[in-house]
Amino acid sequence: MKVVYASRTGNVESIVGKLGVDALKIENGSETVGEDYVLFTYTDGYGEVPAEVTSFLANNAEHLKGTVISGSRNFGDAYCGAGKVITEQYGAPVLYEVEDAGTDEDIEKIKAAIA
Repeated sequence: MKVVYASRTGNVESIVGKLGVDALKIENGSETVGEDYVLFTYTDGYGEVPAEVTSFLANNAEHLKGTVISGSRNFGDAYCGAGKVITEQYGAPVLYEVEDAGTDEDIEKIKAAIA
């Protein structure tokens, strides 16, 4: 399955790089994908979906099958909040929540979740 991702600080890009999968990076939200995909994204602000991801999903939600969300536990209840918002809006389940760039164990669990 295709992986589509957004990364601001490099954490999500690092995760995707360790997976060794075909991936499309969301730069500004104008990208398109015509096949089923899993979205990897960070959480912006206090539990918000990044603007470029919101733009991307507005035109590409039909093939969205699930999300992997990166966040920081320092934000408490807003940890990986983007995933909750995307699930509410598009019905795609959160497959995995990971803190920052994750651990080797997280990478293995993500591989299993998206298989």
